[in-house]
Amino acid sequence: MRLFFTVFVGSGIGGALRHLVGLVSLRLFGPSFPSGTLAINVFGSALMGLVIVVLSMRSGTSHELRVFLTTGLIGGFTTWSTFSLHAYSLWERGEQAAAIGYVLSSLVLSFAVLAVVLVAARCFG
Repeated sequence: MRLFFTVFVGSGIGGALRHLVGLVSLRLFGPSFPSGTLAINVFGSALMGLVIVVLSMRSGTSHELRVFLTTGLIGGFTTWSTFSLHAYSLWERGEQAAAIGYVLSSLVLSFAVLAVVLVAARCFG
């Protein structure tokens, strides 16, 4: 239960930060391109990489802090960072076909399912 609460708090902070970046981006660049989401995804992926490396160098870091930072804070900020980490981990382990399959299937299936649900909801809603 303690880890659940740790993730809950981290996700709340990450989600609030994502919302703030989105608002600032909207104000700076306008609504014509999702620049805020792009910035969040790129920054979140960079942050995930940095945190993973730093945590791997510090043997005394508690599991709670690791979960708070990665699954909670960064995961709440952007799930794209976790997606990127999983894809890179597959690639780094020599599973290039699995990495490419994971990336392509994630993008295609997520987009397709969203499109189908939006169309269905509009037809029946």
